[in-house]
Amino acid sequence: MPAVDLSLGVTLAVLGAGFLHALWNALLKSAAGDPMLDTALIVAGTSLVCVPLLPFVPLPARDAWPFALASMAIHFAYYLLLTAAYRRGDLSFAYPLMRGVAPLIVTILGVVFLNEHLRPPMLAGVALISLGILTIAWFAGGRHTLAAAGYALGNAAVIAIYTLIDGAGARVAGSPWSYAVWLMCLEGIPFLVWIVALRGRPAVDYLCVRWRRSVLAGAASFGAYAIALWAMTRAPVAVVAALREVSVVFAALMGTMFLKESFGWRRLAGAVGVAAGVAALRF
Repeated sequence: MPAVDLSLGVTLAVLGAGFLHALWNALLKSAAGDPMLDTALIVAGTSLVCVPLLPFVPLPARDAWPFALASMAIHFAYYLLLTAAYRRGDLSFAYPLMRGVAPLIVTILGVVFLNEHLRPPMLAGVALISLGILTIAWFAGGRHTLAAAGYALGNAAVIAIYTLIDGAGARVAGSPWSYAVWLMCLEGIPFLVWIVALRGRPAVDYLCVRWRRSVLAGAASFGAYAIALWAMTRAPVAVVAALREVSVVFAALMGTMFLKESFGWRRLAGAVGVAAGVAALRF
């Protein structure tokens, strides 16, 4: 059973994972191409990065494979909803909205399925982080369409489900690193096959031309999730899920620094709320 408290080492590791998560989303946004093909670019890069790691990690324990297979199926839905949200609204709105709501759902479902009961300061921390992220989303620039919000909220539920599945799978896998490598190597294959079947040769050409961006973003994506899965074996899943969503603050800062997006005092207030939530998790 994971520790009830959040150690400083786990906290720093998950914050690092949040930075990596923000990095690959910034790379996705800066591509400014077709959202579906750009998502496929990240997925392909993640699988590609994991392939050379396979000989160095054991197969996950047998009990972990049902979780991995379920996660592969739910991740396919995640990628579809992700591209749908980005087609109908800007990433600066849809991304923090889906990431901000997901920890709240994880907290509720974690009680039911993982029997994880958080102490009041941790509950306050999760709530503050989510509220801060939603503030950042609401005051983001760009399109705030009802359709984008609907797909983003639907994807928040999907994120919560695969987070719980993978948290449980990593705990029974024998090694969270082997679970992460095998899962992320295999999970993108159905989506990539579907993309190629749907778009044909232009999709293959798109991926080949941008392979360097694909590998860089894929490495960041793998690192972010692998660290999070490791952390879930040492701390409550809901706490890790909330803490890693600090990536939204990093993403907003990257957008301000490199993509010339405005930040503003309202989004700054959201970032302060997130920081207060992180502090509460440590009590």
